[in-house]
Amino acid sequence: MGRYLGSSCKHCRREGMKLMLKGIRCETAKCPVEKKQRNLAPGMHGWRRGRASEYAVRLREKQKVKRYYGLLDRQFMRYFHKAERMKGNTGETLLQLLERRLDNVVYKLNFVPSRKAARQLIAHGHICLNGRKVNISDYTTKIGDKVTIKGSEKSVKKVKQQLESNPSFATQSWLQLDREKPEATIVAFPSREDVQIPVEEQLVVEFCSR
Repeated sequence: MGRYLGSSCKHCRREGMKLMLKGIRCETAKCPVEKKQRNLAPGMHGWRRGRASEYAVRLREKQKVKRYYGLLDRQFMRYFHKAERMKGNTGETLLQLLERRLDNVVYKLNFVPSRKAARQLIAHGHICLNGRKVNISDYTTKIGDKVTIKGSEKSVKKVKQQLESNPSFATQSWLQLDREKPEATIVAFPSREDVQIPVEEQLVVEFCSR
């Protein structure tokens, strides 16, 4: 299985914005995007940012979405082709499918500080879906699914510590969270407004359709 082993911060620098790949660290002064001298594309020629071509603009939008959700190219194109076959606006459908990934749901519930941590939590068997352990991060959730924590004291303690570390965290309307247990239920499909990354999905569709 292929995976990216390089620096996560390089992705943020390349896209020129915070992709929140390292959780709370991205909100501190340690974030390279916050450092003026490093707010450039990675590499020795990063300062040479000329006028981007139409192709480059569309590529950057696609890369931004792909990296935000932690996908590889083949995985991303699989979601795009699935969105193409579904009814409605392809761009919005694509973003909805990505939002419904189990690792994204776990992150949006504030069970973990980042999507990368969410994938690790799921892979280690700490997450249950409808009462059954699930270790597949890209599982597509649906309305009515209940996300719970494995019954072990260690698993519950780990998630509760994360929830308590950010008590002001607001859960999005399509997720219903019970902080005490902790567990959550998916009560609706995510809307376009629930996508927190600024992206022009039509440019992504145009790039992938070429």
